Amino acid sequence: MHSPDQTRRARCIRQFGPLAAAALLVVLAGSAAAQSGSPEAGEAKALTCTACHGPDGNSVTPIWPSLAGQHEKYTVRQMQAYQAGERTDAGMQGIAATLSDEDIRDIAAYFATQTMAPKGANPDLVERGERIYRGGIPERGIAACIACHGPSGLGNPMAGYPRVSHQHADYLATTLRNYQSGVRRSDVALNQMMRNVAELLLEDEIVALASYMQGLN
Repeated sequence: MHSPDQTRRARCIRQFGPLAAAALLVVLAGSAAAQSGSPEAGEAKALTCTACHGPDGNSVTPIWPSLAGQHEKYTVRQMQAYQAGERTDAGMQGIAATLSDEDIRDIAAYFATQTMAPKGANPDLVERGERIYRGGIPERGIAACIACHGPSGLGNPMAGYPRVSHQHADYLATTLRNYQSGVRRSDVALNQMMRNVAELLLEDEIVALASYMQGLN
């Protein structure tokens, strides 16, 4: 199976010939790179974020997410969701409203370069959490989390699926509850995938699943 880059290259060659295709691909690559933020610029811009999310993106308060190692594309999308009202939080919406697109990309790029601090799972909840994460609950139409977030919880940066491994269990559980209630709607571009899954989960399943993801390696 060809990668997206290989497919795009082959299409360009068929349409424009090898020389023109090479030039076009350089332009496209430069355009994609221009959409990425600058970690160096983002370090200074992220100072406002460090009070809650930690200077290196590792939050010490379980209700606030760690941003270290999170995919740039995902973090950008979430800040845009705050700006659009798809996610609601007075503090975050106020901060997001002051940021330009470039600021958001730079901050996201900075946190993406940081290292997430490892965390453990509640051993009493691992078996149940793992069963849901890896296999879902087919009889109730609940999809397995592994399909989007991967076997180690590292997500999919190209698709915009977030890293969930070593994220605070308290924050993950709150996230699932917010999707369940409809308070959070930042999965609009994904056909409300998260809301469809979360609304079927029971509270004890949410707690077990969140704990398991916190301890994923």
